[in-house]
Amino acid sequence: MRTGISISVSPEDRRRLEAIVSDRNTAQKHVWRARIVLLTADGAGTNAIMRAAGVSKTAVWRWQERFMAEGVDGLLRDKTRPPGRAPIESGRVAEVVHLTQSDPPHEATHWTARAMAKASGLAVSTVQEIWKAHGLAPHRWRAFKLSNDPAFVAKLHDVVGLYVDPPAHAVVLSVDEKSQIQALDRTQPGLPMKPGRAGTMTHDYVRDGTTTLFAALNILDGSVIGRHMQRHRHQEFIRFLNVVEAAVPAGKIVHAIMDNYAAHKHPKVRQWLQRHPRWVFHFTPTSASWLNAVEGFFAKLAKRRLKRGVFRSLVDLQATINRFIAEHNQTPKPFVWRADPDTIIAARKRGFQTLESIH
Repeated sequence: MRTGISISVSPEDRRRLEAIVSDRNTAQKHVWRARIVLLTADGAGTNAIMRAAGVSKTAVWRWQERFMAEGVDGLLRDKTRPPGRAPIESGRVAEVVHLTQSDPPHEATHWTARAMAKASGLAVSTVQEIWKAHGLAPHRWRAFKLSNDPAFVAKLHDVVGLYVDPPAHAVVLSVDEKSQIQALDRTQPGLPMKPGRAGTMTHDYVRDGTTTLFAALNILDGSVIGRHMQRHRHQEFIRFLNVVEAAVPAGKIVHAIMDNYAAHKHPKVRQWLQRHPRWVFHFTPTSASWLNAVEGFFAKLAKRRLKRGVFRSLVDLQATINRFIAEHNQTPKPFVWRADPDTIIAARKRGFQTLESIH
């Protein structure tokens, strides 16, 4: 044992130290510190303690001295260390935040970390830390469009009311079309995924035609009625309405939710609506097609089946989409609306207030 080290462990301290060592939830750094003290009290030499605790000689000496000075509590506390570098002044942090939220003086649409570091005289890593602490990411942006429909609130409550409390003895359908779906064939075959490497796909392609998918999502059971059309005019829309009309059981009122596309409001469509009195059209607010539930199905179709698909003909594309719809209809799930309409209205109001303050 090193000269000047004399450790006397009381029965109470020994019980505490042994409890620390035996507790499986104790931090390992506290375990080997307690083990150093117990081995020292049992008369073990420095080398034996080093081997048993798996630490260096200086660590053994450090925690022997800490126990002599502060007891068991000293083993459970880490001394605070001065920072490796001085903290950035709050004024300089505020300057970086202010500059980041303004347009850069050079020909660029947004700040980069290197450009900000050069302008502020700070290190790139420091700029990145400031951005992270304040939730700033100049390289990112998000698309948005606020609906300026004067009847936004009324239409919102109308559509959400159908989702939340659909009328009895009625069918609620979310209707829309996904136009210009491209049948893309890659110019070269890709390589499959393997450990350490993602699957590959060429950036260029051969387009073998396009199709438009008309779809109606049944809110009550989640099933989808889909038909392919070459175009998405009012003529094709009426043909699709006839398909849905034949599929919906007789005696059911049909509430159809759709966006404000011109084909949905064409005079010929209105005439068709007059000839089919059990149909009721509900239009989403302008620039608020996200309120249409079938958009979620279109997003799932694009993400899971179309985005990385390879289609060697238009027929191949249409058959693939039909199989996707058929698989979806095997285990459909009712659409459940969870958002609070009042929250949406408040967010829209804040968005307009923000735009007004900017301008």
